[in-house]
Amino acid sequence: MGRHHLQQRWNGHSCVALASKGLEGSISPSLGNLTGLLHLNLSHNSLHGSLPMELLFSRSIIVLDVSFNRLDGALPELQSSGDGFPLQVLNISTNLFAGQFPSKQWEVMKNMVALNASNNSFTGQIPSSICVNAPSFVILDICFNQFSGNIPPGLGNCSKLRELKAGYNNFSGALPEEFFSATSLEHLSLPNNDLQGVLDGSHIVKLTNLAVLDLGLTGLTGNIPYSIGQLSKLEELRLDNNNMTGELPSGLGNLTNLRIGNLKSLSFISIAGNHFTNITNALQILKSCKNLTSLLIGTNFNGEIMPQDERIDGFEDLKVLSMDSCGLVGQIPPWISKLSKLEVLDLSNNTLSGQIPLWISDLHLLFYLDISNNSLSGDIPAALMNMPMLQSRKNAAQLDPKLLEMPVYSTPSRQYRQLNAFPNSLNLGSNKFTGAIPPELVS
Repeated sequence: MGRHHLQQRWNGHSCVALASKGLEGSISPSLGNLTGLLHLNLSHNSLHGSLPMELLFSRSIIVLDVSFNRLDGALPELQSSGDGFPLQVLNISTNLFAGQFPSKQWEVMKNMVALNASNNSFTGQIPSSICVNAPSFVILDICFNQFSGNIPPGLGNCSKLRELKAGYNNFSGALPEEFFSATSLEHLSLPNNDLQGVLDGSHIVKLTNLAVLDLGLTGLTGNIPYSIGQLSKLEELRLDNNNMTGELPSGLGNLTNLRIGNLKSLSFISIAGNHFTNITNALQILKSCKNLTSLLIGTNFNGEIMPQDERIDGFEDLKVLSMDSCGLVGQIPPWISKLSKLEVLDLSNNTLSGQIPLWISDLHLLFYLDISNNSLSGDIPAALMNMPMLQSRKNAAQLDPKLLEMPVYSTPSRQYRQLNAFPNSLNLGSNKFTGAIPPELVS
């Protein structure tokens, strides 16, 4: 991509936006010589080769976005000492970069505010001094790479850090106590690593601004700390696919005696794939979370009785309920009939018996129902024909296409990032039904 071609578009402006223009070839180092260039967006093209040093260490560029290209190699090292580079926002995500983060580079990036290096092949450790050198650092996204080692205690010096996304790497060890000094954190996401250890209640309670906490598939053990109920701004909680045990703490429910109130904002909970016990108590606690829209608690509560208690009367806004693979015995409980906003229900891989309740067809928004691999019996009710997954037009009109901020997982290997990405599904397989299949279902 030559300089002459770009200068035809330049015309003295401080911003060059060439995103999604089908650009190919390599990035010319001469772009860094364009005086007054503040913003450069080359994202979503087919550019390859390296990232020129002249762009990274420009004397004018404040925002540089080269995401979604085919750039490769290591990030350029600064060959000579320098200072005062103005770069504040760097987005190099979804490329083919590899190698380690050069330490000298972050020593001179004193104005850095946001870095997105996700979805590459970077290795080595996070530069622990990044916030000492850049005191205004706010966003660090390095997920989907091959970083390793411990989460550095130095990140606790990031007094303004609001988002840390480091999932899908090879980090190991426990979260250091010093890390929890980063009290401005609003989004902490470290899934699919090998962190291990326990979630210490006296540490996590320091992060009072947390809205998103994702520690799924990190090897955590022990209980969910009671103090997690003091995170009054929490909206999304993922602790799924760990080795956590015990009962859910009452701190997840009504904590009216707390000065910062209960979890009134909590909307997404996933604790699936652990070894939690006492499902009745868990539901009594969680029903107090009035804004809850997604509840995934499968692969827990092994062999317990499905609660039939009519006092489970919360969950008014619930759209996704997954209680699969628990070996639950009993019948499909009537309290589910009150979940008028329910769109996805997964009760598969349990030992539920009895008949399919007729009220299930009254859940007019339900387009994904999986009750396979149980011991359900009796006739298959013809009323199922009225359900949305068999009425594609009605279903499409009622679905809310709003993107979920956190993926809804069916299994660790299968995920849906938005609710309407779930397929229309009615799965009744592997049960003990008798009688004829209603002709309405096969016509």
